[in-house]
Amino acid sequence: MTEDKDYRLHAFVSGRVQGVGFRYFVLREAQDLHLTGWVRNLHDGRVEVVAEGTHPALNQLLIKLRQGPVSADVRDVDYEFSDARNDLSSFSPRQTA
Repeated sequence: MTEDKDYRLHAFVSGRVQGVGFRYFVLREAQDLHLTGWVRNLHDGRVEVVAEGTHPALNQLLIKLRQGPVSADVRDVDYEFSDARNDLSSFSPRQTA
């Protein structure tokens, strides 16, 4: 992966990650890293994250996803990288899916 090309991170975070401010934690971190994308709760208790940006910025977000806010208990982060689609203009929370 090159540092000057944009990529897409698609991650599923499991553990105690709902009802603890996790989505807004991700929102703040992603905005600070100048990433585009979205975050949402899933009915199975996980949080789904899609983010696009540089590989170093996405790696920083991945580190933050593994930590989570103080109130969370992250058990696992399943993720994959792919080429950016460049179809996202900002980072925002989405409705539960």
